[in-house]
Amino acid sequence: MRKRKMKNLGTAGYKLLTPGPLTTTETVKEVMLFDHCTWDDDYKEITQKIRRDLLKLAQVEETEYTTVLMQGSGSFGVESVLGSVVPKDGCVLLLSNGAYGERAAKMCSYYEIPCIHVKQDYNKTPDANEAEELLKTHPEITHIMMIHSETTSGILNDIESIGKLAEAYGKVFIVDAMSSFGGVDIPVADYGIDFLISSANKCIQGGPGFAFILARREKLEQSRGKARSLSLDLYEQWKSMNTDGKWRFTPPTHAVMAFAKAM
Repeated sequence: MRKRKMKNLGTAGYKLLTPGPLTTTETVKEVMLFDHCTWDDDYKEITQKIRRDLLKLAQVEETEYTTVLMQGSGSFGVESVLGSVVPKDGCVLLLSNGAYGERAAKMCSYYEIPCIHVKQDYNKTPDANEAEELLKTHPEITHIMMIHSETTSGILNDIESIGKLAEAYGKVFIVDAMSSFGGVDIPVADYGIDFLISSANKCIQGGPGFAFILARREKLEQSRGKARSLSLDLYEQWKSMNTDGKWRFTPPTHAVMAFAKAM
C-alpha cells in the first residue's frame, strides 16, 4: 500500500490512503479549506451540477434517470435503496460472492425484507442460469441485487447478463457499483439497471462523506411512502434535492466541494 509521511509526526508517522482505497489530489484537498453554508445559492447549484454530471457519466438521459446524493458512506447508500424501494410484500434475489453482498443480506435481515440469498464462493461469479431458475420457481421475487466490483476478491461481476434477466422477468435491478462506477464503463440504461449506488471517495477520487444513487425516475417515484427509515428515505431526499438542490439534513459540505472538483 502506498504511504505518505506526515510532517507533523516526523519520520515515524505515515498517512495511509483515504477510504476508497484512493488518494486525492492537492487541488481536491484545497477546495475543502473553504467553508460553505448549506443555504448558499452557489452551493445548491454545485449540488445540482454534480447530479447532472453523474447522469452524463452513466450515459443516461435526465428525462429517464435522476441522481440522489445521500449523506454517509457507500453502505448508507445501499441501505437507503434497499430500505426505500422494496415494498413490504417485496422479495429480493441477492446474488453475492463476497463481503459486500453479505452485508446487503444483513441489511435485508435488519429491515425484515424477504431475501433469497445466493452465495457463491469468493473466487466465483454469480451464475445467470441459476438466477433464472430461481426467477422461474420464485414468482414472489420483485427485485434483483448484486455487486458489480466485489472488492473482497477484485472480481468484476457480469451485471449485463443479470440486467437482461431482470428486464425479461420484469424485476427491479439494483447494482452496487461502489468501486467501479467512474472507473469502468457502465451504460446504465443499456444494462437494465434501475438503481446504481456508488460513493464519492471511490473511482472519481473525491473525499468520503456521501454516497450517490442513479435511479430510474419511474421506479423512484413508485417508492414514495415505502421507506423504513426517516434519514435514509430515498424518495424524500430526492424530492427535497430536486426542488432547489438543498439536502434534507446537514450535508457534508466539504466532501461535496471536493467531489465537484474531482469531477
